[in-house]
Amino acid sequence: MDARDALRRYLEQRKELGERELMLDDLSVEEALRLVGVKSFQGGGSSAAALGASLKATVGEPSQLKATLKQATSAPASRVSASAAPASPVPEVAPLPPLESLDAIAQHVASCTRCPLYSTATNAVPGEGNPDADFMCVGEAPGATEDETGHPFVGAAGQLLTKILEAIDLKREDVFICNVLKHRPPGNRNPRPEEVAACSPYLVRQIELVKPKVILALGTFAAQTLLNSQLPLGKLRNEVHQYCGVPLVVTYHPAALLRNPSWKRPTWEDVQLARRILDSAVPRT
Repeated sequence: MDARDALRRYLEQRKELGERELMLDDLSVEEALRLVGVKSFQGGGSSAAALGASLKATVGEPSQLKATLKQATSAPASRVSASAAPASPVPEVAPLPPLESLDAIAQHVASCTRCPLYSTATNAVPGEGNPDADFMCVGEAPGATEDETGHPFVGAAGQLLTKILEAIDLKREDVFICNVLKHRPPGNRNPRPEEVAACSPYLVRQIELVKPKVILALGTFAAQTLLNSQLPLGKLRNEVHQYCGVPLVVTYHPAALLRNPSWKRPTWEDVQLARRILDSAVPRT
């Protein structure tokens, strides 16, 4: 792993925990050295010199580093980039035609050109599962495996999601699983506002058609999109939200759990809460 990737991953973890700013002074020298890929040194002078040189080579002068850290940890997305692009106005997009079924949505997504993502993706990933599901999982965007197969949550994170669902007595085929974005962003980069604006109507229509009794929002980006909020995931957890009258529970994205196994326990608490809501819901007539 190169130094930039290590730093990015660290910032992602701090972002998931709800931190909005991160000062380098809060890190130990050894931890900072490890983040930027420098081996440990003996002696304060040589360590400090090596750290300063490595940071300068990786992300620029100290003033640039501080600005980069502040920008990255305040970005409203679950995948944080150290070179986030400045915000730009979100263009208006045309409304969707009448889509009366999930199959109709899938067919429309397959030929969708509402944003440029279709041109770089291999397959559209509209979502799949029980069309009458009481439980709905919403993630961020397809990853590499999902892009290859056209199916949501089938990579390592998807396998973990399947196990999480089984732990609360739900089979994968019992639920409906989808993402906010229906095409993979190149390199798994952050979804852009104009891409969300173009894709969100599909998600809204899917929720209208499925009529779930509970929605599980997986990760910061899905939660912020559905709740129209800029609050970090840490402040959105431990609460039952409402999305157009549907109870919504926020938890960590399975991909985050693969990076941070310590978050499995709070995720277990979140999904148990979602299961209790499901069990208390009025049965369909």
